[in-house]
Amino acid sequence: MPSCGIIGLPMAGKTTVYNLLTGAKAQTSSFFSGKTEANIGMAKVPDQRVDFLARYYKPKKTTFAQIEFMDMPGLVRGASEGQGIGNAFLESVRRVDALVHVVRAFNESDAEHIEGSVSPLRDVQTLAYELLMADMAFVDKRISRLKEGKKRPPQAEEEIILLEKILFHLESERPLKALELSFSERGALAQYTFLTDKPMILVINLDEHQLRSKVYEGSREIAAYAEEHAWPLIELSAHTEVELAELSIVDRQEFLRDLDIRESGVDRIARAAYDVLGLVSFFTVGEDEVRAWTLRRESTAKQAAGKIHSDLERGFIRAELMRYADFAAWGTPAKLKEKGLFSLEGKDYLVQDGDILSIRFNV
Repeated sequence: MPSCGIIGLPMAGKTTVYNLLTGAKAQTSSFFSGKTEANIGMAKVPDQRVDFLARYYKPKKTTFAQIEFMDMPGLVRGASEGQGIGNAFLESVRRVDALVHVVRAFNESDAEHIEGSVSPLRDVQTLAYELLMADMAFVDKRISRLKEGKKRPPQAEEEIILLEKILFHLESERPLKALELSFSERGALAQYTFLTDKPMILVINLDEHQLRSKVYEGSREIAAYAEEHAWPLIELSAHTEVELAELSIVDRQEFLRDLDIRESGVDRIARAAYDVLGLVSFFTVGEDEVRAWTLRRESTAKQAAGKIHSDLERGFIRAELMRYADFAAWGTPAKLKEKGLFSLEGKDYLVQDGDILSIRFNV
C-alpha cells in the first residue's frame, strides 16, 4: 500500500491534518510531549467519478480508493545530527513513499512556535536542509565503507563514482530529485532510500482570516520556492477544516462558498498525494458494489485483475473496457456499445485513469 508521511516542525498542525484525513482521534500534543512512534491511518481519496457511478448503479456498497498516511514525530533544527528526536523522525521518513510537509503560518499566543516566531519560509527551508544533510551524511558514510572495506562488492568502483556525483550535487544544496540520472544509475540506487528524492506536497496551515484574505507572511516567496522544486502547494486552515467536518453536507457546502473555496483542503491533499505517488484509479461497477481500485501508472490489465483477486490474474482472458468520460457523456453502457465505445483488451493493455473494467477469466 503506497504511503505518505506527514512531516513538519512541532505545533504546525500535522496531527490535526492527519486526523482530518483519516478520521482518527490522535492526540494533537503527543509528539510535543516526547512521543516518537508515528500514527498510521487510511484516508479516503474523494472522487466525483465514484459518486457519479454510485448514483447510476445504486449499489449496496460504495468503496473509494485509499492511501495510507503516517503522522510523523515533529522535526527540530539539528535532526540530521540526532538532535531532539531526529533519529526517530528520519527513520520514519525513510519508510514512506511521499511526504506532506505541514508548515505553520497562523499566529496563536497559546501555541508558541518552537523557533520563537512564525516564519513559514524559514520553516520550509529548515526541513529541506535537514533532509539534505541526512542524505549527505548517508552518502558520505557509504562512500567511506566502500573505499575502506577489505572485501569490495562487485561494481564498487562504479558505485563510488555515482555516489560522489550525488554528494557533489547535494553539497550544492540541491535535492537529489533535481539531479538528472540515467536509467541504469537509477537502477543502481534502487537499494537505497534518499529523503530528498521523495515526492513532496507543501501544505501551509493558515488561520481563517489568512484563508479568506489569501495573505500571509512570505506567501509569494513560498509559492516561488514550491514552483522551483515542483511541489504541489496547498493552503488550508486546519482549525477551519475541523469546524467543516462537524457540519452537515449542505452546511459544509455553504461554508465553503462563503470562504470562496470549491473543496476542502484535506480533499485536495488526498488527491495531490494520489498524483505524486504515480497512482491511477480504475473502477468495477454493479449492483453489489461500485469500487475504485488503486494501481501504479503503466500497469497492465492483467495486473489490474490481480488487484481484484489473484484468481482473476491467474486465469485472465480479456478485460471488458468502458471509459468513465464516455460513460458520463452518454449515460448508459448500452449507449456506449451502440457508439462503439466498448472494447475488449488483452493482458498487456495499459490501464488508464478512469477505466471501467470487467475481467473475463477462467481457472
